[in-house]
Amino acid sequence: DGRKEVLGMWVGENESAKFWATVLNSLKNRGVEDIFIACTDNLTGFDAAIHATFPQTEIQNCIIHQLRNSRKYVSYKDLKALMADLKAVYAAVDEQAALDALDTFGERWDKKYPKISQSWRANWANLSTYFKYPQEVRRLIYTTNAIEGFNRQLRKVTKAKSVFPTDDSLLKMLYLAMMDIT
Repeated sequence: DGRKEVLGMWVGENESAKFWATVLNSLKNRGVEDIFIACTDNLTGFDAAIHATFPQTEIQNCIIHQLRNSRKYVSYKDLKALMADLKAVYAAVDEQAALDALDTFGERWDKKYPKISQSWRANWANLSTYFKYPQEVRRLIYTTNAIEGFNRQLRKVTKAKSVFPTDDSLLKMLYLAMMDIT
């Protein structure tokens, strides 16, 4: 119905495909029938876990994560111009215009930073999903910022106490924080 809602909290050693399959199966067992679109930070195995549990789900990799990854090895003097050229890709009016902008980006930057356009092309299937939707909706589905902001607020709570005797004690503290945040 258009509201953001926390559907659960899980504690895991790492974010593996097996962990995400457990999370998604738990959601399905609790009544989630389908996920329309999932915006992910391109974790290994996450796409496979989503499609195994909810086969019709469309995947959108977070553009902000892709941008951060792209700028990681760029010289400071090139950063502003390079990011402006990348903006022409992800802010394009449609997918074809984005691909044209990516070609233009590659022509300008591939000699100096070839891995950037290679990464965008390799991940294009999941980076371009949001182009199927109207401009008004794209900002809602092209980034994981909503969940990242929520997680940042939870980290503030756990930062003060770095050791928890049990997973249950951690979950209790996170639950109380979540109730306060939401």
